[in-house]
Amino acid sequence: MSSHTPSNPDTLSYEQAGVNYDLIDPLKVAAQRAAAATATHLSGHGFTEVAASRGESAYVVDVGPFYLASIVECLGSKALVADEMAELTGQSYYAGIAQDTIAMSINDLITVGATPLVVQAYWAAGGSDWFSDKQRAKALVDGWKAACDTCGVAWGGGETPALAGIVESGRIDLASSCTGIVNPKSRLSVGDNLQAGDAIVLLSSSGIHANGLSLARKLVERLPNGYMTQVEPGVSYGEALLAPTALYSPVTEAMAAAGLTVHYSANITGHGWRKLLRHPKPFTYRIHTVPPVPPVLKFIQQWAKHDDREAYSTLNMGAGFALFMPASQAADACQIAEDLGIGACIAGKVEDGTKQLLIEPLNIRFGDDDLQLR
Repeated sequence: MSSHTPSNPDTLSYEQAGVNYDLIDPLKVAAQRAAAATATHLSGHGFTEVAASRGESAYVVDVGPFYLASIVECLGSKALVADEMAELTGQSYYAGIAQDTIAMSINDLITVGATPLVVQAYWAAGGSDWFSDKQRAKALVDGWKAACDTCGVAWGGGETPALAGIVESGRIDLASSCTGIVNPKSRLSVGDNLQAGDAIVLLSSSGIHANGLSLARKLVERLPNGYMTQVEPGVSYGEALLAPTALYSPVTEAMAAAGLTVHYSANITGHGWRKLLRHPKPFTYRIHTVPPVPPVLKFIQQWAKHDDREAYSTLNMGAGFALFMPASQAADACQIAEDLGIGACIAGKVEDGTKQLLIEPLNIRFGDDDLQLR
């Protein structure tokens, strides 16, 4: 039994929804170890890897005057919600889905201090006929460009394969890759300077983002009106799930322009708040303030019968991105985020001690054994 297995028999767990990180993570660890052995190939070009970026959300290469960072990420199953809602409402939600897909890679890339430069698209459909829906295709293109404009990145190109027999007919698998630079090199934030006394700043999420959708879709079976069940007056469950993922690179770029220093970052995606334990250093992360929980996540917690520990180990619960930085700069960071329309709070601090996350207002503790990504 994993350390975050729910004890309530009525609880709808992430594993029951088809996602078991206890099975996935060992493969990821094995892949990382094999990949690390390939780093020597860089020396033939006069480059070296930043070893500390292994196991982080983006990979970093030292090319001399600056660092190069890169990442590839897929959207996951959120597009299925858009498809279901299109059938129910006649509307296309693919502009938001495009933003979600780009956010998956850009929000990972910026964790290492990188400025995103180029995004590439991977749109793999279950057949050529997927692209014949002109309204949906236009929404995908328009949304993709809009997200690129928000983040100031070039859309370099992409791939649009028709994969009948691999991707289900009428469906699409969406992914994006992103390349960026860390310039000046002092912006690199892979945790080398993470230290006791650092503040933990949490940037607000816009909803479920694009993680936990397998659980959210499975939950529909329990709801009285499926996706059309109201989460709050005038907002259906399906609409709330499809709120686009927040794009955080405008915040990190503005912080850098203001001269603020970030020692480490974490994109709070799969594994929920356990992602705050991502860095291998033995620190205690003490949370004294939790951000407001979006209504859709409260709704999921209620209907899935999750206690707080299960909810915070699976969903972002209102915090989409974490910044670990000098305490003297934390208030300025929050103001910059707020000015850009992203909620932020000084949530806690880093302390010397056992590697653990203590969410004190909720009496939750996550230890080193609750997150094994290396």
